[in-house]
Amino acid sequence: MSWRKADGSAEMPFLDHLEEMRWRIIWSLVAMIIGFFVGFYLVYHFNVIGILERPIRDLMPGETLKYLSPTTPFFVTFKLAFIAGLIAALPVIMYQLWAFLSPALYERERKYVIPAIAVAFFLFLAGVAMAYFLVLPLGLNFLLTFQAEALTPMITVDEYLRFATGLILAFGVIFELPVVLVLLASIGIVTPEILGRFRRHAIVVLAVLSAMLTPADPWTMMMMMAPLVLLYELSIWLIRVLVGPDRRREETPEGEGSPA
Repeated sequence: MSWRKADGSAEMPFLDHLEEMRWRIIWSLVAMIIGFFVGFYLVYHFNVIGILERPIRDLMPGETLKYLSPTTPFFVTFKLAFIAGLIAALPVIMYQLWAFLSPALYERERKYVIPAIAVAFFLFLAGVAMAYFLVLPLGLNFLLTFQAEALTPMITVDEYLRFATGLILAFGVIFELPVVLVLLASIGIVTPEILGRFRRHAIVVLAVLSAMLTPADPWTMMMMMAPLVLLYELSIWLIRVLVGPDRRREETPEGEGSPA
């Protein structure tokens, strides 16, 4: 059994295909391990926990986050180091995925991948920044003032960091929407016409997704949903600009003249 390249010029035996996949996975794991140690150093020596705690400390002056187990500080540091290492290794992982899949792609599809990796990483960081500087403080302000007359918060560091990192990573991931849609369009799965026709359905799906990924208050839900809708519209425009011309040229037979 063999795997033929997209242009049909060469074939790769199935076992060689598996061997290449194994090495791509190994290099990705190596990048994650190196990223973990770098992340552990950064978390331990540059007070990353303190940086993540800043939004809630501004709302609880004079208070500090608690922990209930002697092992909590170590495991919190470990988890944050893993997340930081995964983010640092993302460009390497995405490159290994591209290098594995590129022989099966046409030249038209291949030319989008490297720019897509760079844009995807930038959009991920933009989503993380928006969540940390805007959404997280506003969401915490709503949640900590809700029923404040009757209840006093006693928040542990592990629960808070689970909440904060989950929200921040969710924003980073959902900001990848344009990259995903453009790549799907580049291989012919979606078109601007399809995305425009199902715009209302997409908005409903984005609203449900925003409600699931954010806290219960409507403000943070709207702050996730609004960028998602804008990114959806931006994706339609990008597909028309980047993919549309190539597809129209491919659909025009060679040597066919323009209509009179």
